[in-house]
Amino acid sequence: MRKALMVWGGWDGHEPKQCVDVFAPFLQENGFEVRVSDSLDVYLEKDYIESLSLIVPVWTMGTITNEQEKGLLSAVASGVGIGGWHGGMGDSFRNNVDYQFMVGGQWVVHPGGVIDYEVNITNHTDPITKGLSDFKMHSEQYYLHVDPSNEVLATTTFHGNVYPWLKGVVMPVVWKRPYGKARVFYSSCGHVAADFDVPEAREIVKRGLLWAAR
Repeated sequence: MRKALMVWGGWDGHEPKQCVDVFAPFLQENGFEVRVSDSLDVYLEKDYIESLSLIVPVWTMGTITNEQEKGLLSAVASGVGIGGWHGGMGDSFRNNVDYQFMVGGQWVVHPGGVIDYEVNITNHTDPITKGLSDFKMHSEQYYLHVDPSNEVLATTTFHGNVYPWLKGVVMPVVWKRPYGKARVFYSSCGHVAADFDVPEAREIVKRGLLWAAR
């Protein structure tokens, strides 16, 4: 049986435990033995984390020790897949550029807070987005610093209502990338658990986690 680890914590505003509860049953239904941890010390369990098929980090802001970060990044580089969403993966440890390099991006601002915006599917053949149409969100529209090596699957366009100079900027929302021997998946949708009531947002994460898992 493949094993998945979901690690939640950090800022409570992103409802980390509630979001874990959305996807843990899905992974179990797909044959994963799922362990849920609320401590970053799990990344120090070298033999365990290197035996995983998938890591799902759900940890906004906070700090990670050098040893914890090394354990996580080494496991991923060895081939353990990793996938996540919003600030739980894309705004986890603001002082850790090696972690951000692995993710392929870092949140910097969400103009206007919770607003209406559209997600546009840009790759209609990839298994993560195939068959899905553009969809609308009422949530935080993430502006990120992103790695140009990401394979982008969906984007959003900023209208410049808060920062006029951002009008027309097209920003990646969903991407995948390699890191060492592993597959990395990320979606910026998912500010709170209710965001996954949007079928497309939920389906993209489901498919992305399965794609990332080895």
